[in-house]
Amino acid sequence: MHTSTALLTDHYELTMVDAALQAGTAHRRSVFELFARRLSGARRYGVVVGTGRLLEAIERFRFTDAELTFLREHQVVSAPTLDWLADFRFSGNIWGYPEGEVFFPGSPLLTVESSFAEGVLLETLALSILNSDSAVATAASRMVHAAAGKPLAEMGSRRTGEYSAVAAARAAYIAGFSATSNLEAGRSYGIPTMGTAAHSFTLLHETERAAFAAQVAALGTGTTLLVDTYDIDQGVRTAIEVAGTDLGAVRIDSGDLPVVVRRVRHLLDDLGATRTRITVTNDLDEHTVATLAAAPVDSFGVGTSVVVGSGTPTMGMVYKLVAHEDASGAWVSVAKKSAEKASVGGRKSVRRALTATGVATAELVLLGDGPGGTSEGADADGRTVLQPLVVDGTIQPGHTGHDGIIAARERHRVSVAELPPVAMSLTRGDPAIPTEYR
Repeated sequence: MHTSTALLTDHYELTMVDAALQAGTAHRRSVFELFARRLSGARRYGVVVGTGRLLEAIERFRFTDAELTFLREHQVVSAPTLDWLADFRFSGNIWGYPEGEVFFPGSPLLTVESSFAEGVLLETLALSILNSDSAVATAASRMVHAAAGKPLAEMGSRRTGEYSAVAAARAAYIAGFSATSNLEAGRSYGIPTMGTAAHSFTLLHETERAAFAAQVAALGTGTTLLVDTYDIDQGVRTAIEVAGTDLGAVRIDSGDLPVVVRRVRHLLDDLGATRTRITVTNDLDEHTVATLAAAPVDSFGVGTSVVVGSGTPTMGMVYKLVAHEDASGAWVSVAKKSAEKASVGGRKSVRRALTATGVATAELVLLGDGPGGTSEGADADGRTVLQPLVVDGTIQPGHTGHDGIIAARERHRVSVAELPPVAMSLTRGDPAIPTEYR
């Protein structure tokens, strides 16, 4: 794999830079904004995740000899533009919703202020990371609420690309999952990892009893035994006979789960294994998790659904130019007018309006001098949402690495707690709070 992220982009980003350099407009100060026009899947809120990964990717957005050679050989841009790219370092400012924060239609999740050329180069990179990671996090957040406090583990690596799996594990953890099956996510991001054995391990041995005995001998009685390879009731009895009543857990991966888990709980209790936990897997999503939350299930393992955003694999985010300096140096607001694709021009700041008891009532998008400006204090009720992420090309501390993930996880917990009860509905509907432009 290449260490540079500069070619994780679309061809036309570079041809725009090439044309703008030749036209003399490439260095005009510009403001780009990343936002979603609507919440995909008619969900009640979104969760922004991927910010830390994006900042790390921007640090590695360099055109080394390898990238320049590729562009030269494929005649993507002119020789003067190749010279400009060779010296490229993002030197602008980026404000954004900090990772883990909830968002709504029109929320300016990133505000990039730089030259046109610098800002436009980040479009595809920003969208590819935030669209995917936020979709996973939004689905994961709904599952966490549906689980009603019971832990969930992410185990969907087999249902997505190998590197997407690592990013998905990170996103799910920020949204409240407790662990992942993916070891690279554990190494790269410090996420707790988990896992014991699959059906193949049981099938390898002459009998289920022999498989259980081998697993207990290697991993101890605190392990989790998979009891549904053959007959679930017999599997539970055999598990307790082999491991004793101190067996850590049994896992169920098939059957009519609401019925099966109650039967297994009664059976475990009758066998004296009252402290043996039950974990369930088997193509769970937020709806099945909600159904099982009141059942005697102790934990959930979610695979396919979480890594593909539970039917919504992208958040539909876009990246648009909203303001730029004209030839005289004056700022001009710009916006698309296309049907169904209109945007709101100009610099913006954001406050989340809250009641006296801390419940969110509106997302206030304030038109004016932008994040950090005087317009940000225009409404005393609520809190400022946007934070500086990059200042004069320097990544700000606290947003990357393991520390950034832990901060994002806590931020998500707090921001979801601010939302009104309707936000937790799993049905399709309007956003939990309105977005108001002022």
